[in-house]
Amino acid sequence: MFVFRLDTHSGVPPYLQLVQQVRQAVLLGFLRPGDRLPLIREVVEHLAINPNTVAKAYRQMEQENLVTGRPGQGTFVNEQQSAVIPPATYTSLRRGLATWLRRAYAAGLDEQAVTALFTSVHQQTRNEDVA
Repeated sequence: MFVFRLDTHSGVPPYLQLVQQVRQAVLLGFLRPGDRLPLIREVVEHLAINPNTVAKAYRQMEQENLVTGRPGQGTFVNEQQSAVIPPATYTSLRRGLATWLRRAYAAGLDEQAVTALFTSVHQQTRNEDVA
């Protein structure tokens, strides 16, 4: 079963963290079409957050067509238009990124510097691909 986590230090509202986690899990293939998300009650009990926060996240996901709520049954992941990353590709990219992160931290970069470097290279690469 899918388990949500909250980062209280991220500055990102809890409901958006839940939405982002489902988006990422679908993209990476951890959640597949037809998978049921935890019930709102289960998320509230697990994370000790307000039920309205979880309901807001689930509504947002429905508006984005990530999931569909079925009364009395739960909330289920929809078929997505974008391609899911194949597991072998995901594993290879994850390994490469982990190696890069270890090198960056070994070189003395802190989390903020790593994020800044990644973001700048990401934006530059996207701009090159568009041009």
